Amino acid sequence: MASEKVETVIAGNYLEMEREGEEANSNNSARNKLSNFFWHGGSVYDAWFSCSSNQVAQVLLTLPYSFSQLGMMSGIIFQLFYGLMGSWTAYLISVLYVEYRTRKEREKVDFRNHVIQWFEVLDGLLGKHWRNIGLFFNCTFLLFGSVIQLIACASNIYYINDNLDKRTWTYIFGACCATTVFIPSFHNYRIWSFVGLLMTTYTAWYLTIASLLNGQVEEVKHSGPTTMVLYFTGSTNILYTFGGHAVTVEIMHAMWKPKKFKLIYLIATIYVLTLTLPSASAVYWAFGDALLTHSNALALLPKTRFRDAAVILMLIHQFITFGFACTPLYFVWEKLIRIHDTKSLFKRAIARLPVVIPIWFLAIVFPFFGPINSSVGSLLVSFTVYIIPALAHMLTFASPSARENAVEQPPSFLGRWVGLYCTNIFVVAWVFIVGFGFGGWASMVNFVHQINTFGLFTKCYQCPSHKD
Repeated sequence: MASEKVETVIAGNYLEMEREGEEANSNNSARNKLSNFFWHGGSVYDAWFSCSSNQVAQVLLTLPYSFSQLGMMSGIIFQLFYGLMGSWTAYLISVLYVEYRTRKEREKVDFRNHVIQWFEVLDGLLGKHWRNIGLFFNCTFLLFGSVIQLIACASNIYYINDNLDKRTWTYIFGACCATTVFIPSFHNYRIWSFVGLLMTTYTAWYLTIASLLNGQVEEVKHSGPTTMVLYFTGSTNILYTFGGHAVTVEIMHAMWKPKKFKLIYLIATIYVLTLTLPSASAVYWAFGDALLTHSNALALLPKTRFRDAAVILMLIHQFITFGFACTPLYFVWEKLIRIHDTKSLFKRAIARLPVVIPIWFLAIVFPFFGPINSSVGSLLVSFTVYIIPALAHMLTFASPSARENAVEQPPSFLGRWVGLYCTNIFVVAWVFIVGFGFGGWASMVNFVHQINTFGLFTKCYQCPSHKD
């Protein structure tokens, strides 16, 4: 029985994608080889670049702000803790994807022209109520994730050109980011993911080196944490940092061999920590409490050609990350209006445009760079990325027969199913109490404070007074 099950998984689950990958590379013309090299990504390396690039986007610039709220030691501990927890739930999502796809392909379902998404995995394994919950949280998170990228674009470009206020820059970048409607799927992010990771790597090490060279500012203070509100607001921003796998299923589906995804997110997280820990620590060491009123770390560093380069590179990367967050929303919208299997790129692009409009509008209404990350982290990421995958995994394999016939068995070092269930229960309890409970309270108090201080539709959030 065991050998029969394994054979079914290999033959029914992954040959379709491998065949597609071989077809993409079979044409020997120079033009097609070049197109495949830049455009058609489905390898393990492509998935790693996608996970790494998507995980550390504009949040890189807000982590020093979180350190000023948490203090140095708590900031480091929370990064390591949530990095490990995020890798665990990404693993759970990958297991559920493989389980769902295996079951469907045993029923001869063909996914050649269909991108599997998280809510469909929940639907196939647990029913329509779980599908609706997953759809709500995932889409809302991705919507606000896209909003955050637009806000970050306006916040960053202002430090190069302050002739226009941040709200005007949001109008401009909203139009620029709308061009992501022309990128068909995650297969086509190969070169963007690679370049995007190079950009964030440069920016992270620029922040580290520039802060160390600048040294500590006069009378620098490191008083954090000072209040419960600031402490839990900072912790939920870090929760958000390592909650970038709302697109995990789509990235897996773009792989020629999705079963190889299991450790990719963990390896990506380890690399991301080599960027976030040094940069956040160095900026906080240099500027201390000044970060409490400067949620974008670039605001405190002197204007040089190196800082301008970091700003420009982050702008390009935020365009890429906007596409990452929006593409699953495009897929959901395509399925809703029944054009998902249409092969015309132009038709799909035109049909996707309505998705961009509410994102554009919300970025203008709530331009609070930094505080909005914590709010999204506590209210949306906590469920989308941590609680729902852990609960879904426990319920999917609740019966002895489901555990016995599971495509992916739990790792032995964890204690098999007992250890897995204990870990999942801990994740659910911790994130619900600390992330959603305390974090939600703190982030909403902080968010309301921003609205009362700056107002909705503010022209220039945290700009010098003469710029407003």
